[in-house]
Amino acid sequence: MNSWTRRDFTKTLVLAGATTALGAARAAGANDRIRLGCIGLGNRGDQVLDAFLTQPDAEVVAVCDLSQAYLDAAVKKTGGSPKQFKDYRQLLAMKDLDAVVIATPDHWHALQTIEACQAGKDVYVEKPLSLCVAEGRAMVEAVRKHGRVCQVGIHRRSSPVCREATELVRQGALGKITAARAFHIQNEWPAGIGNPPDTDPPADLDWDAWLGPAPKRRYNKNRTFYRFRWFYDYSGGQVTNFGVHYIDFIQWALGAEAPASVTAMGLKAAGMTDNREIPDTLEAIWQYPGGTLVTFSQLNATAGPWGLRGCELELRGSLGTLYLFGDGYEIVPDPISEDEFPARSPLTRIQDARYRRDAKPRIQPRNVHGSSTSDTAPHARNFLDCVKSRKACNCDIETGHRSTSATLLANIALKTRSVLDWDAQAERFPDHPEANKLLRYHYRAPYQFPG
Repeated sequence: MNSWTRRDFTKTLVLAGATTALGAARAAGANDRIRLGCIGLGNRGDQVLDAFLTQPDAEVVAVCDLSQAYLDAAVKKTGGSPKQFKDYRQLLAMKDLDAVVIATPDHWHALQTIEACQAGKDVYVEKPLSLCVAEGRAMVEAVRKHGRVCQVGIHRRSSPVCREATELVRQGALGKITAARAFHIQNEWPAGIGNPPDTDPPADLDWDAWLGPAPKRRYNKNRTFYRFRWFYDYSGGQVTNFGVHYIDFIQWALGAEAPASVTAMGLKAAGMTDNREIPDTLEAIWQYPGGTLVTFSQLNATAGPWGLRGCELELRGSLGTLYLFGDGYEIVPDPISEDEFPARSPLTRIQDARYRRDAKPRIQPRNVHGSSTSDTAPHARNFLDCVKSRKACNCDIETGHRSTSATLLANIALKTRSVLDWDAQAERFPDHPEANKLLRYHYRAPYQFPG
């Protein structure tokens, strides 16, 4: 490891350790319990509930879901007797409630977050923050207007591993960042999510309440629970579901809050016969101020690992490349070519690539703090600390909005088949009325679009 990199890396570890110690000290010295209400308990909601149940000063006093089975499972997990609701508004009306955790489908996030702020509750809201850009901005304004603490569930913002990696990048360890790539790879061929027929909803499901502000549709099993992510009425697809984690990390590392332009292409390439709306194969490309090209590849009909390492994200700079994995990261320095076209055979280049993969020096601080990029508990801890201190969370509402917006812009580019310039200050596409119409959507009556 060269002296410059070693010095900066050591400095980063010291800063990260100090931050972790400060958080632990604050938690240890805070005796007041925070009374939580959890809205949405299936799949991700269940995982977030687990993260809060590990915190000694968190008390889950209320739970809400349309599914009685999910309610029963959550009550059993708490080991207590939280109040149960199927109407989130009844939960928000509780006076003895400090904060709410919202893990409902994406199309419900805006209304529930804004109403929680109006009810005087702090909010932990799962990613992606919103279904459209205008919703996200209305949520930011509500949090600010009512003076609430809000954490967006892009939980890598609380990962020591990710923090160290972004600090190194911002200190110049990779040189000039020219490209970043992220991947969601999963082979769903040939059946995909299946193609069940529309039916009447189950007797114990209030389908109209599940739809909420979304368009009226007949019940279809695939439109509920986790598989709602394959339908644009309720989700931005995998670009927002997985992509928001990666775009947030990239923006964090670049010190950028928004792209300058975006385009995307996608299609159902694999001939799957399911009833999904989102593509099974998609490429989104953003250009960021300063000259960095960012690509998200959604490949859902093939499962081979990407590149030599099978990472989920890579940042490429003039001095080296950072590979981000689920359990840490790796930085591989890049040799500088002495001439433009070095006389090497293809075989030599392959051998050199293998050498560089195992080359020294390199930084490989995987799990240096015993945590991974997928651990939600530190994010829950940060939220509870900020509820007490009234400081901004690691992924505050503005940060979560900006990162979510970047992924939503890619879907707009896909739908309009356009290359779109983006005015981040005005949050508009200059000279593209058709794309601007997709920055918001119409709520189904009697629900009213916020803002």
